[in-house]
Amino acid sequence: MPGANGVGIHSQETAMAKRALCIGINDYPGTGSDLSGCVNDARDWAVELQARGFEVSALIDAQATHAAMTGAIGKLIADAQRGDTIVFTYSGHGTWVPDQDGDEPDGRDEALCPYDINTRGALLDDDIRTLFDHRGAGVRLLLISDSCHSGSVSRGDDSDLDAGGPRARFLPPEAWMKAGELPTAARASTQAVISGIRRTGSDLLLAGCRDQEYSWDTSFGGRPNGAFTFYALKTLREKKPSTYERWYAEIRKYLPTNRLPQEPQIFGTRTARKMRVFD
Repeated sequence: MPGANGVGIHSQETAMAKRALCIGINDYPGTGSDLSGCVNDARDWAVELQARGFEVSALIDAQATHAAMTGAIGKLIADAQRGDTIVFTYSGHGTWVPDQDGDEPDGRDEALCPYDINTRGALLDDDIRTLFDHRGAGVRLLLISDSCHSGSVSRGDDSDLDAGGPRARFLPPEAWMKAGELPTAARASTQAVISGIRRTGSDLLLAGCRDQEYSWDTSFGGRPNGAFTFYALKTLREKKPSTYERWYAEIRKYLPTNRLPQEPQIFGTRTARKMRVFD
């Protein structure tokens, strides 16, 4: 049955369910910081995951409000049972706010940027961690985050990349926070959902870049995409890696480059890294 965004949703009848939530936000009203490739990212991930037997839901642009994102992530977690696999993909801006509870060594709470960030604020890593902590035992969780950060390095292969300059998927606090709320020293970096993961045997995160780097919004063959998403799907389809560890190694053959200075990251236990892709 098609969802509101046009992405087909089908049910799983097997004992071990596979479910995914794909979020893509290009439109950020009131910030002057719209992106181009995030919606394509979300739709591309949805198509790939559906082909691999996942029941997929998606939140696109105005659908991806703070409340909708929180509710959808919470439902994905609540519905999962032992043996299930759940995947959460996010393409959009990342940001940060000053840490209020003293649990961040760098003094920042990293965050995702919902469509209504200008009025409802960011979705903090603390909030994401609370949602994930409700996950039942024996549930496999994979996060794929294509957002945020800053840095530079030179190697890799960006021959697929169109001419023109890519745009960073980082939304600085001054673009959406009120002047009186801004911290005295704003640094352009964020770790997004990384700190929300529990690092158990079945947790895994694939991120577009390191903490002090940006993920880049660009285009390939005239079609906008996130650089990490494009190469992740390219290598998945062409190289057919059997494990997440091998998939990550293939992605790193393409990123970083001079024009796309981002180093993809993989976080998880040795067991999680050696799990079969989307199994």
